[in-house]
Order: sequence, then C-alpha cells, then structure tokens
Amino acid sequence: MIPLHALETERLRLVPWRDELVDALWAMHANPLVARYLDAQGRVYDRAKAAERIAGWRLEYAEHGMGKFAIERQSDGAFIGRAGFSPFEGESEIGYSLAHEHWGQGYASEIAVGLRDWFFANRPDDKFIGFAHMDNTASRRVLQKIGMTETHQGVVADMPHQFYILRREQLA
Repeated sequence: MIPLHALETERLRLVPWRDELVDALWAMHANPLVARYLDAQGRVYDRAKAAERIAGWRLEYAEHGMGKFAIERQSDGAFIGRAGFSPFEGESEIGYSLAHEHWGQGYASEIAVGLRDWFFANRPDDKFIGFAHMDNTASRRVLQKIGMTETHQGVVADMPHQFYILRREQLA
C-alpha cells in the first residue's frame, strides 16, 4: 500500500505538510480568486486559519488514513496547492485547490487522476464523492474528466454545489 502523501504523478507529488508551508497555503488562500468558491462571503485565509487547516488535515490523516496534502512540482519543489481525500458526511471526498498562478496548466486534472488511481488501488472503498461550486466550471470539468458522474445539487459552506460520484465498477 502506498501512503497518500507519497503519491506522484508525471509532474507533481503530494508531500506531508511542513511548518514552512503554512505561509504558502496562507498566500494561496489569501487570493480572492481562490477564496470565491470556498467561502460564501469570499473571506480569505489569515495565517492562523492556514495553520488551523493544516492541523485539521494532519488529524484527518491520523484518524482516517486520508487528508489533504501539499502539492509540489517535482522539477523544482514549487508549492502548487493542496489535494487529497477527506471524510465528508460518511463518504470519502476528493478535493484540490491550486494557487492562482498555477491555474490553466493541467495540474488539477493531473493530480485528480493520480488521486483517483491511488484511491482504488489502496483503499477498500467502492466509491468516492466530489463536489464543486455550481459556478466553478473548471473544477467541475476536472471531476467529469476523471470519470465522475453528477448526482445531486446541495449546499456546502452556504453555497450551491454540484455533487459527483465515482464507483469502482465505473473504471472496470
């Protein structure tokens, strides 16, 4: 079994959170373009919120064997964003967010494919879910690109989201 934080793709790798990555996560989530689909009021992170989220993802990993990790570019170690799986209402949920300067380079699709493949190779679960803000067409396209199908619309963090599912048998 490969631990989630050891996942590598052609250009990217997931790595455990290090103390120096707090500022990188803070900078990413301090950008209003990143925050607009993550907070109903468009609130950006402060440094304390970034540190709190990292602590939460570490705890998720300790308790559930999954969480969100930092994404680094393999060629130079640059911080690209965060990605992984988290528990959400009894389901495993795929999630990713990239720093604005790395949008449009195929990184979200690349890490999502890697996460999908890791999940079904290393977890016994038959399915995982994902969701994206209704207006976040780029993120919704990534979920569709990895084979997920729409299920329903719901509210997450006081915002409308489209939910998706991917079942193991869909890949067979």
